[in-house]
Amino acid sequence: MGFMDYLQSLLTEHGYLVLFLGLLLEFIALPFPGEPTMAYAGYLSYMGTLNMALLLLCAFAGTTIGMTITYFIGKKAGLPFMRKYGKWILLPEHKLDKAQKWFNKYGYTLVFVGYFIPGVRHFTGYFSGIMNYKFWRFAAYAYSGALIWVGVFLALGKIFGPQWTQVFHWIHDYSVEAVAILVGLILAAIIVKFRRRLGIYLVNRFGKKKPEKSTEE
Repeated sequence: MGFMDYLQSLLTEHGYLVLFLGLLLEFIALPFPGEPTMAYAGYLSYMGTLNMALLLLCAFAGTTIGMTITYFIGKKAGLPFMRKYGKWILLPEHKLDKAQKWFNKYGYTLVFVGYFIPGVRHFTGYFSGIMNYKFWRFAAYAYSGALIWVGVFLALGKIFGPQWTQVFHWIHDYSVEAVAILVGLILAAIIVKFRRRLGIYLVNRFGKKKPEKSTEE
């Protein structure tokens, strides 16, 4: 039995806990295939085995807790410590140099979009702390990015069902373009499903108000 087969069997038996702990450990930079695991969990939701809302909650919690832990490790330890001991958490010196260049160029934007870039999401939390980013601003970018990331890959399995593996490989082959298209499709599906509520909200929020009748004669 291969590792992914074993992981899928674990996910079938202990889905929510495996998803939560796996993603938390991935963001501490330990080996865990977060994206295919989420897609398979979404497929189990499609099959009716797991609840989609609970999956989203567990995946989001594992991701954000992991990111938060790495932020405070980076903030407390600093770059010299990470250069010396980073290899033990799969962050050798050449990766730290690469991360520093990327952060100098893209800043907070990298925290938000880094989830979708292979090998980047594992160091964004550490470097946000190392560069002494304000926590509330880091959290705004990191947590919103996490919600989109986990939502996309859980939705992949939920929407495409048995075809999730083909779509997943397509996403990895055409990374940025595929994610942009998939996010667009998911947003479109949400808008179609909730169009009536959205329409009522927009009318109430931005609709023109009737002019009040003058009390003067």
